[in-house]
Amino acid sequence: MFLLKKTLTALILPPLGPLLLAFFGLWLTQRHPRIGRWLIGAGLVSLTLFSTPWTANFLMAGLIDTPPISTQDLARAQAIVTLGGGNYHGAIEYGGETVSDIELERLRYTARLAKASGLPVAISGGTSRSGGEAESITMRTALATDFGVATRWVETTSVDTIQNAANLAPILKQAGIQRIALVTHVWHMPRARKLFEQQGFEVLPAPTGFTSAGPEAGIVDAWLPNADALFSTQIALHEWLGLLYSRLVGVSTPPQ
Repeated sequence: MFLLKKTLTALILPPLGPLLLAFFGLWLTQRHPRIGRWLIGAGLVSLTLFSTPWTANFLMAGLIDTPPISTQDLARAQAIVTLGGGNYHGAIEYGGETVSDIELERLRYTARLAKASGLPVAISGGTSRSGGEAESITMRTALATDFGVATRWVETTSVDTIQNAANLAPILKQAGIQRIALVTHVWHMPRARKLFEQQGFEVLPAPTGFTSAGPEAGIVDAWLPNADALFSTQIALHEWLGLLYSRLVGVSTPPQ
């Protein structure tokens, strides 16, 4: 199911989705020239639009609705929970594998919150399709080595956000944890928060990564396609699809 979900997502999201639409249109031009040309145009135009900062910021805006955690909320939490975001494979300068840039942003914020509050830390993330170490193992190493923060709970088997919440729930509840400061990117927080709440936790959101997709001053810059904007669009669309999927299937295990 996980592999099927990832494959379908890759086929739908840009850049592959619009490109496949354009190639299908090219193939169709032999039998239905007008429809084929229309599909080619739709694919290329949509890929161009998905690559603009305006589109990326528009799609992100609906996801960025959570402010930074307050001192009062952090004081109420019983633990900090940080979610994985993919490993950096082939990092020969780190000995072969380490955290990705997304994970590093989350870990830096985790370290700051942990040092400010003294709260114990839980991290979650399993092995990717490409193999290698579980995300949570590289996260634990980075927290200890680079930030001097120990990890109390490590969940190593989850492959998506649904499983992050479901697999961490029994571990944390056995330790008497009910209120968590949840660390993830601000665009990922709506989906992550909902899934952890469905597992019975009181979630105190601690988002990080408050960034836009590019220049916002000047209409020319807002409509000039670039790779960063395309990446932000891909992330935003992935989250909207994830919210829809979570709503359709719910959680993988019932709240305990």
